[in-house]
Amino acid sequence: MTPHTDLPTMQETTYDIGGRKIFAAEAGGGPPVLLLHGGGPGASGVSNYARNIAELAKEYRVIVPDLPGYGRSTKGVDGTDPFGYLAGGIRGLLDALGLDKAHLVGNSYGGACALRLALDTPERVDRMVLMGPGGVGNTRALPTPGLNNLLGYYTGEGPSRLKLERFIRNYLVFNAADVPDSAIEERYQASIDPEVIASPPLQRPAGLRTLWKMDFTRDPRLSRLPVPTLVLWGAQDKVNRPSSGRMLADRMPNCDLYLVANTGHWVQFERTDLFNRLCGDFLAGRR
Repeated sequence: MTPHTDLPTMQETTYDIGGRKIFAAEAGGGPPVLLLHGGGPGASGVSNYARNIAELAKEYRVIVPDLPGYGRSTKGVDGTDPFGYLAGGIRGLLDALGLDKAHLVGNSYGGACALRLALDTPERVDRMVLMGPGGVGNTRALPTPGLNNLLGYYTGEGPSRLKLERFIRNYLVFNAADVPDSAIEERYQASIDPEVIASPPLQRPAGLRTLWKMDFTRDPRLSRLPVPTLVLWGAQDKVNRPSSGRMLADRMPNCDLYLVANTGHWVQFERTDLFNRLCGDFLAGRR
């Protein structure tokens, strides 16, 4: 979400995963880390982590995909099991990269993807860092105003730049002035791709069965998940409730929780130095 002038030189590859295309950019060397972006309109991997890639690439092999349905990856997501669909695509990417196991870092929708992948195949995940992940306690309360705003982007009068700017400045970040106009324009142009408009990747769940599949706190596997996990949650998150972080910490046997003051839904963007330090140390096992 910032101009990409600070990004290192990145190798760009599009992989064929079971007939679907998944684009990924890569930089650095060391233990592999996949950075999984959020699900807002116009999101993509590199734009979501523009403030983090260079620093993490000093120590890690940083792999930044566009999730299925986004960016330069194949559009469309299975609405009957969206988290499972995303996780299957990223697991296929691990296979294509020849990686038996990797660290996962996931923001919002990407956090839900990471958590589902870990629940389905914990042997493929080394450590996880989750920032305001989706799917935590979402059937136990009404959707937040921010989530309602997000899910309504392609409905009603349809997408517009003003609609996107209001969502980003009013709901995604604590300090609206921190988001440059250029970042909003970039996201808006990506959000009006005709293929995305025809099949928005993030929609309201179709039926109660799908909704329950998308609530990890109802999954009994969560209490047995062995993957060491760091949960970072902005105390002023208006999209996914900060109290959901406590739900994860209470249920997962190996989960640290860090609540970040004066921060909204984008911890990695709003508190860049803190995030880069905590993420790098946690993935390395440093305390």
